[in-house]
Amino acid sequence: MSEAHDPAAGTLAADPDQAREAVVEAALGKLDLDSKTRLLAGQDMWSLPAMPQIGLGSLVMSDGPIGVRGVRWTADDPSIALPSPTALAATWDPELARRAGVLLAQEARRKGVHVLLAPTVNLHRSPLGGRHFEAYSEDPYLTGEIGTGYVRGVQSGGVGTTVKHFVANDAETDRFTVNNVVSERALRELYLAPFERIVANARPWGIMTAYNQVNGTTMTEHRRLVQDVLRGEWGFDGFNVSDWMAARSTVGAIEGGLDVAMPGPHTVYGEALAAAVRAGGVDEATVDEAVRNVLRLAARVGVLEGAEPVVAEAPGEVDGVELAREIARRAFVLVRNEPVGSGTSSEPVEGGGRALPLDPAGVRKVALLGAAARDARVLGGGSATVFPERVVSPLDGLTAALPEGTVAYAVGADPSDELAVAGQGFTLRAICRDAAGNVLGEGKLPSGQVQWIGDDLPEGVTREALHSIEVTGTFRPRESGEHSFGTRGIGGYRLTVAGEVLFDGEQPLNSEADPFEAFFGAPVERGRIALTEGEEVEVSLRYTLPEGPAAPVFGVMFSLMHLGPRRDADELIAEAVEAARDADAAVVVVATTERVESEGFDRKDLRLPGRQDDLVRAVAAANPRTIVVVNSGSPVELPWRDEVAAVLLSWFPGQEGGAALAEVLLGEDEPGGRLPTTWGTFEDAPVTEVVPTEGELRYDEGVFIGYRAWEQAGRTPSYAFGHGLGYTDWTYESIEASGTTVQVTLRNSGTRAGRETVQLYVAPTTPDPNRPSRWLAGFATATAAPGETVTVTIEVPPRTFETWTDAGWHRNTGPYEVHAAHSLTDIRLTTTLTI
Repeated sequence: MSEAHDPAAGTLAADPDQAREAVVEAALGKLDLDSKTRLLAGQDMWSLPAMPQIGLGSLVMSDGPIGVRGVRWTADDPSIALPSPTALAATWDPELARRAGVLLAQEARRKGVHVLLAPTVNLHRSPLGGRHFEAYSEDPYLTGEIGTGYVRGVQSGGVGTTVKHFVANDAETDRFTVNNVVSERALRELYLAPFERIVANARPWGIMTAYNQVNGTTMTEHRRLVQDVLRGEWGFDGFNVSDWMAARSTVGAIEGGLDVAMPGPHTVYGEALAAAVRAGGVDEATVDEAVRNVLRLAARVGVLEGAEPVVAEAPGEVDGVELAREIARRAFVLVRNEPVGSGTSSEPVEGGGRALPLDPAGVRKVALLGAAARDARVLGGGSATVFPERVVSPLDGLTAALPEGTVAYAVGADPSDELAVAGQGFTLRAICRDAAGNVLGEGKLPSGQVQWIGDDLPEGVTREALHSIEVTGTFRPRESGEHSFGTRGIGGYRLTVAGEVLFDGEQPLNSEADPFEAFFGAPVERGRIALTEGEEVEVSLRYTLPEGPAAPVFGVMFSLMHLGPRRDADELIAEAVEAARDADAAVVVVATTERVESEGFDRKDLRLPGRQDDLVRAVAAANPRTIVVVNSGSPVELPWRDEVAAVLLSWFPGQEGGAALAEVLLGEDEPGGRLPTTWGTFEDAPVTEVVPTEGELRYDEGVFIGYRAWEQAGRTPSYAFGHGLGYTDWTYESIEASGTTVQVTLRNSGTRAGRETVQLYVAPTTPDPNRPSRWLAGFATATAAPGETVTVTIEVPPRTFETWTDAGWHRNTGPYEVHAAHSLTDIRLTTTLTI
């Protein structure tokens, strides 16, 4: 007798997937055409409509990838903020990525979210890519492994993922319209490879298609890549959702394999799709297939009655604060650590005489320098933004970890002279009014930023009645002097500070601007006023919604901006030098800003903004134990790197970054990261073009990006792919290959416990100019106590030895060198294997 039962009764068959499919088919059969097409159109910014007639609840989606924002894009609904994706990839640990995913599933369930719009697995084709920080690596294998761990973790918590952005969405300039011209070989071996690996090994429940075109076809209509490759060759059975506002053609999108066009309800689907079916332009069976994919997702996450969700019981509780701190520690990459004196004497220091770790018992004074040391940059800008309940800055972390009076702080140099969102010292709320001035409702604002999208409005406020919002409250300055105030966003403003009207006027829309550039772009200064430290003043910014045609998505997005007194840059550097000269160690935190790394635009160069390079050089001249912490999500030039004792890359380290930094600097834990992408100068970088020419961005470099391109060009980067130092030493003792299984034995030859990332690179014994000289084939993590020996086993995947040809995948037989390495350029052992 079969164990399958009536799906409507909600009982499982012997095969849970078959049982869910039966429920999906039964539900699909009850929907009429209009209901089907309405489901595919979405109902608002973040959700699909409920359909009670088939027991379907509303499916809710939310942005990631380092936290779960939920349906409210506001700091009033806090989220755990993990380190940036580049940081997660720097751990080279898919298991840690899986644990991060479990936490994010926990956060999603807490916020009523069923699908996380993450991870981003586009490649670091060029260091200028504006969302470089939101993707993992320049290497497709490393990207695929970290992405696989992440997807497995999220979905083990019963929450869906949408791996994005499919495909070749590797830059931001003209991203809505650009045609990326990519060879089939480069697509297969590089850009499609992480998606293929994740589909095979993690079975993601969703894919997000990108804005851009690939070889003349926009991705939301790319039938060959979506239907033939993704679904056909790879067997993907999840739902395919557009990037927000990416879908442009009703017939083109549905025939191209796009299931859901977001955000709703005014998309190319809905009524337009139903009309296309009735007119004979689209077969209803094509619509049914898209609806089937959506219902399958609903069944998997538990919002379709009668279908048992894939995960019936959530995993155990995860401590988000502790995990955020652990990932940050494991992600920090120590790229330089030289022997030095103590800074105030010529005697060697602990730790083999190297700059790090600092000995907390032997440190009398630490100079902590840089604006980002006090006002931490913990995440990148754009849709990846979440709002954590707390942020531990480097100043917070070091001050808490060392005896009182040990840390001396000075600004030294500010990476930006632009206004920032009003935060420190401000106490604000938002008052909403109708056109007659009547109060509709109000809500508190943890910062000066207002981001209300769709119906995400304070209680009692409707989009039809809303006419103006007043951001009002108090400001208590932490410095005396002339303070600047301004705005960001489109609309009318009246700005008043301490009873003085600083601005009353309009900010028009630049019709050519990327929407993210308009809302997250450059602030506009509106006026300056002298204020006194500690003396509270009243602040008000009245914002009037712009008139004109309704946008596809209703949203209120604007900000009150502020900048403290501008001081002479040379004077600030001189103060930092004085503090450094009197300290045992100087820790300089340098950083990028939201205007350098964010969604919506690409970078122009790789320089640190402001006078930060000058600050580092001046401090290094004053104190030989100068340690530079680089707070950026992607590569920056480090022209002073040979002048300082240590350089530690902290990426965007998440909300607990300052606490993790203190633990690593003081030796409680070692920096565990290895570079997931090459760091070098803009002048030497082999691939830098991100600006289309006449609408096209040609990937003429083919399969040579990242370290592959650096080696092909014969150029030496600042720091190679895979590089990273710990606090102990490792001796690689033996390597053995049996078929495609490689075993490496290594010994902790240092004086403290540690962790090593063993990297395997393969190289054809006969060089081929059409192939990279070598490439990553596998990796594993080893942990050991001092003197302990450990063996790691790495299975090299078959795809390592294949290239794409006109006839498909071709297996390249013959002998290969296999390098067991600490990094791409630090090879410890070599053997050969024959394919």
